[in-house]
Amino acid sequence: MPDISALEIAELAETVLESHGFDFSEYSKASLKRRIVRVMMIKKLNFADLKQQLGNNPVFFQDFLEEVTVNVTEMFRDPTFYKALERDVAPHLASLQRVKIWSAGCSSGEEAYSLAILMNQFGFKDKTFICGTDVNMSVLKDARKGTYTLRSMKTNAENYRLCGLPGVLNDHFTTSYDTMSIRTELKQNVLFSVHNLVSDVVFDEFNLISCRNVFIYFETSLQEQILDVFYRSLRPNGYLCLGSKETIRSDRFKKKFKPVNTKENIYQKVGF
Repeated sequence: MPDISALEIAELAETVLESHGFDFSEYSKASLKRRIVRVMMIKKLNFADLKQQLGNNPVFFQDFLEEVTVNVTEMFRDPTFYKALERDVAPHLASLQRVKIWSAGCSSGEEAYSLAILMNQFGFKDKTFICGTDVNMSVLKDARKGTYTLRSMKTNAENYRLCGLPGVLNDHFTTSYDTMSIRTELKQNVLFSVHNLVSDVVFDEFNLISCRNVFIYFETSLQEQILDVFYRSLRPNGYLCLGSKETIRSDRFKKKFKPVNTKENIYQKVGF
């Protein structure tokens, strides 16, 4: 199995930053190392060849980015989170004339469409706009299609059942051969675009931001940087959802967000 040192990881990060403007320097070193070693094994490359490819081959970089960034997702993943949204967040959203949601790190779109289905079940579909973003252009292509295999939908359907929502997940999809596609009326108010949480700036004002199971891959300093982006992207009293595996550790941002649900780590913005 190939190995790579901390110094070599830093060299690769510098090469990527200079060649592509993508900053890996504040990613979790342990996670980044595991994924780089995996790329070296799959591509059968040593460190020198990997560095050369990253510096000079944009197509290779996109493949590398797809391997290194995390794209594990499901529809209605962690059903208790969606129950918490219904109980703790929906009553506030009901009072709004327009609901804008950001699914940050949306991967292939399962969470964004889960939120679209949930808003529809709440009766909010016509007033809801959902923006799904990811740094990986390849997975965003899949997200825009909104088409998933029947095999993957088995897990998604079970998650939906555990959420206790009406009917079955299939009610929100059309079936064709071995795939299922999200219904057109649910896609209408969902937009997917490229956005890099590490380097890109605030781009809108949202009532709810969901970025679950992402912070574990970032160092503390980068978490604070992204929390600042989220804070400035939220409207007053807007909600930030980090998921059960994450929490706000920064004393600075503990003052800017108040806990709404401590188990699912749902917070509400304090101030303007």
